[in-house]
Amino acid sequence: MQQEKRLTGKIAPERIRHMGVPRADPALLAAYRALGDASGVISDVMDRLGIPGVVAASTLAPTLPGKVIVGTALTVRNVMQRGHEYEAARAVVNKMAEFEAHNLAQPDDVLVIQGVAGVSNMGGISAQLGKRHGEVGAIVMGGVRDVAHSRSVDYPVWASEITPRTGKWRVETVEINGDVDIAGVRVCCGDIVFADDTGVCFIPVARAQEVLAMAQKTVADEEKKCAAIDAGTHIADLPKSD
Repeated sequence: MQQEKRLTGKIAPERIRHMGVPRADPALLAAYRALGDASGVISDVMDRLGIPGVVAASTLAPTLPGKVIVGTALTVRNVMQRGHEYEAARAVVNKMAEFEAHNLAQPDDVLVIQGVAGVSNMGGISAQLGKRHGEVGAIVMGGVRDVAHSRSVDYPVWASEITPRTGKWRVETVEINGDVDIAGVRVCCGDIVFADDTGVCFIPVARAQEVLAMAQKTVADEEKKCAAIDAGTHIADLPKSD
């Protein structure tokens, strides 16, 4: 029998929409990882299937280049705290609760934060804690900081901003494991997250097998075409893509 999770009290329990993220089949995640740095392929497939969910790396930039992550979305929604930030700083009023999300994390989760612009929504200690709890990385619509720390623990982060300005007395976490908006894309806890140097793909878990099958075929076709290019095949005779 699974032991009940002991909460940290960082956020009211009723603000946690799901105590456990719906789990994708580990074999499904492994098959996505086997695609390599394939966000472009996945983006094309999602276009053909009419599935929105792709965000460019020019919007969500990787802080640790060369990484590919695949995992299950663990979502956090932040808003700006009310009141004056310097008064909150003097009183040390910290309403951020991504640590509670780390507390709920399971291996292969990706922390997905709908954050606040201009300030940090997570830092290096938060990244280290996420790594300890098995997360494979984070996607943050908003600022992050301490990128040298997150790099040192091999915790890749894709973020829209990097800033030293803390969110501790500027940001309030209002929901965990609800729906979030990332650059106009609706992301639900349990969705599949794929991220590489080119961008981030959020794949609804109900469509994940369908997207995977088409992506696998496209990757195989592209490998054949690349082999033909290396072999000196004339452009007119290169294998055609579907």
